Amino acid sequence: MAEVFYWILSFVLILTLFCLLGYQLILLVDLEFDYINPYDSTSRINQVILPEFFIQALFCFLNLFAGHWFIFFISLPCLYYNVSLYIKTHHYADVTEIYNKLNFEKKKRLFKVVHLILIFILSILSLVWSLTDEVH
Repeated sequence: MAEVFYWILSFVLILTLFCLLGYQLILLVDLEFDYINPYDSTSRINQVILPEFFIQALFCFLNLFAGHWFIFFISLPCLYYNVSLYIKTHHYADVTEIYNKLNFEKKKRLFKVVHLILIFILSILSLVWSLTDEVH
């Protein structure tokens, strides 16, 4: 039963991270096409930065405690990057610099989305592998 709870929680956390990153990307694209002003865009992005970091940390430590070492080690670099941004206090989007850093901010979030897709695929493969391992 604990394994089922782990997989459900793991997939919920991954999908939540997808939603948060997708929301940030939509706001950046809206800013790029001038559908939203920079103040509203950065304030909305900054509201979801810390929840994204927290969910990423929760997902990483969930895999550590569940003993899924490969997924833990794959998700560890993103957690390290988030922690280093937080320590340097560069994690918030700056309203005065958002146009200068718009391309970098979009690429950073797209890289995180690709990283999450990789983790999602590995999680599905690990789930299938654990289910077939229990049958035999």
